[in-house]
Amino acid sequence: MEENTNQPSHQDEASESVKRDAKGLFASISKFLGELLNIKSETDKDQTIEDVKKDIPFKGHNAWILIFSIFVASIGLNVSSTAVVIGAMLISPLMGPIVGVGLSIAINDIDTLRRSLVNLGVMVGLSVLAATLYFWVSPLTELTPELEARTAPTILDVLVAIFGGLALIVAKSKKGTMPNAIAGVAIATALMPPLCTVGYGIAEGGPKYALGALYLFSINAIFIALATFIVAKLLRFPMLRYANSAKRRRTAQFASLLAILVMIPASYTFYTTLLESNAAHDYKLFLENDINSNENLYLRKDFYNYNDKTIKLYFDGEMPEAVMSDLKNEIKKYDHIGDFELTINGNKARGLDQVSKAYDRAIVELDRIEKENGKLLDQIEDLKIQIAGLETSLNEANKVASVEILPYFNISKDAKIRFPDLETLGYGEVLQSNFLKMDTIQVIFPKWKFQVSDSLNTVRTKALREWITKELKADTLYVE
Repeated sequence: MEENTNQPSHQDEASESVKRDAKGLFASISKFLGELLNIKSETDKDQTIEDVKKDIPFKGHNAWILIFSIFVASIGLNVSSTAVVIGAMLISPLMGPIVGVGLSIAINDIDTLRRSLVNLGVMVGLSVLAATLYFWVSPLTELTPELEARTAPTILDVLVAIFGGLALIVAKSKKGTMPNAIAGVAIATALMPPLCTVGYGIAEGGPKYALGALYLFSINAIFIALATFIVAKLLRFPMLRYANSAKRRRTAQFASLLAILVMIPASYTFYTTLLESNAAHDYKLFLENDINSNENLYLRKDFYNYNDKTIKLYFDGEMPEAVMSDLKNEIKKYDHIGDFELTINGNKARGLDQVSKAYDRAIVELDRIEKENGKLLDQIEDLKIQIAGLETSLNEANKVASVEILPYFNISKDAKIRFPDLETLGYGEVLQSNFLKMDTIQVIFPKWKFQVSDSLNTVRTKALREWITKELKADTLYVE
């Protein structure tokens, strides 16, 4: 009899069931993520465009708020106070014209683009003027680390500008109220400090600082506008319609060309800053893994120049050729600094001098540790003496306690026999003072099983006190 091979087996059915369950799980997860990350349903496009246009002009209150916030940020940068700079960011109205540029390009609104660029220029000019005025009259002229950090773009600055711009336009596009100031702080992080640094460079006659900070501001502004442009396109903001088809076509072409022109330097800057950041990271790893971890190498100074692709290392002590060759081979293993020119210098005389100084420091440190150890040993001996005295006192106290407690233990058993109504019987010594002198008295604390009249209670308590006084041979005994 032949078997029916067309009938599905149990394994095939189980496999199909697993596949169906997997598809259902995947569909559920996809639906959950889609609902979680979907922002189109809560986007008010018309209101967003209106709000962006309203934030573009720089006049009246906005102008004064910008001036005051620039002064506050300049003070924070001048004294390297991050908290003060953050405080200035909370009140700064910098993002309006930049977001207007990105949105107007996305919706082909040439009039709004023109107004955004004009107000952007006003914003930059007013900010730089206020910062220049502050640094011109400020008695503090030192280039602080906070100012120096804003003279060239880094990958972190670019990322802050991108994600800050994305956060702001997403916040603005939500229906109802949204705390846009939160995203505005992130944008101000990328915009305000560079503008203040431009003012510092102008006031101190340092064109290198001014141009570097202005370049950093320009790159950050481009990325913020670019983030706005991308979100507006993804959310499909309505394009501005023109009655004249030729004008509409020219406007669209101009907006597209401008978007491409903006993206080219932005992409190039992102790429170059990423390479520079990776190279700095590799150089740090090279110092940690191949130099600082070697106890036989004493690095005195190092000079790293990304633009010239050079690294100069100065060591204390003589550097053998074999060690120099090893270091030059090791640096080639790092992808982003492998082609850098590595120069290694050693100095035997300086090495001996450093070893001598290290030896002297070690002798001084050893002498200090020995003195501290001597003091600790004296303290330990004193503590041993104190502990021995306390142990003696404790032993004597235990002996006295055993002598005193034992008679009372026997007396308490006899009391139970003589006075059957007793439930418990306590005994102790109590300190008593008449405010002139202090005395110790013996007290018993009887607890009776049954309550009786006051006269009977007085009789039995008196009998108990007289009996225990005689047994304990006490001069005076009180009953509570």
